[in-house]
Amino acid sequence: MATPVKIKLNGLDMVVDAVPLELEVFEPFGDVVANPRPDLHPVIAAKANDTAGMPFDAIVANQGTAIKYQHVSRMENLYDQAPSGRTGVAVSNMFVCASRALPRRLEAGVEREIFPVTVLERHPFTSQTFVPLRADSQSRYLVVVAPSLSPSAKDQQLPVPSSRPAGTIANRELPGRGLPDLKGLRAFIATTDQAVTYGAGTWHSPMVALGPADKAIDFFVFQFANEVAVEDCQEVFFGPTIVTVRLPPRSIASKL
Repeated sequence: MATPVKIKLNGLDMVVDAVPLELEVFEPFGDVVANPRPDLHPVIAAKANDTAGMPFDAIVANQGTAIKYQHVSRMENLYDQAPSGRTGVAVSNMFVCASRALPRRLEAGVEREIFPVTVLERHPFTSQTFVPLRADSQSRYLVVVAPSLSPSAKDQQLPVPSSRPAGTIANRELPGRGLPDLKGLRAFIATTDQAVTYGAGTWHSPMVALGPADKAIDFFVFQFANEVAVEDCQEVFFGPTIVTVRLPPRSIASKL
């Protein structure tokens, strides 16, 4: 993928607490993909022959051996609006993400890990989906996102789509051209039972795997790209801003 464009952004110092990743809370930024009914075995659902009222218009599939939850995440390719005119094509990659060595802070006798957010990025013309491949119940990863400010002179050189094609089904509005609104920054702790899709144009941190230093999480990553740097990826670096994500106390974090 082409080298992303980079912008330096000054702003306020702030601390944000990370909370468990949930579909409804994350909806303004993208989709959370997870089995909505882990308690329901597909064969039992097939025998009952009744999926009415189940999430995502579920149907029985594969000769009664599977439940198909439909449109759990909607992929977006908006490169037809890219100024270069270059077509966006489907791209699939694997990211092997080492666990970050996070600094620790002692607060009221409780040790907490913190993650300094120094950069946010976005892919203005495409959604981006991360699917963890390791079935390790102890592995976690950190999802950091932010809404966009109103457009300004600082971002006037950044191309973004103006709208979606008529008839497009979407769960959220396009975030627009603006730089990240740090006051609205959110942080979530995801499990490896959850995949995450960042909506087109959503500001987010590069992937942050959590856990022991000798561990890593494998992700299958799907998006679209056209190899034009400013259209594929835009980055904002903070300085001298200090934005810190505070993880739950270690005893609590191990249970999330």
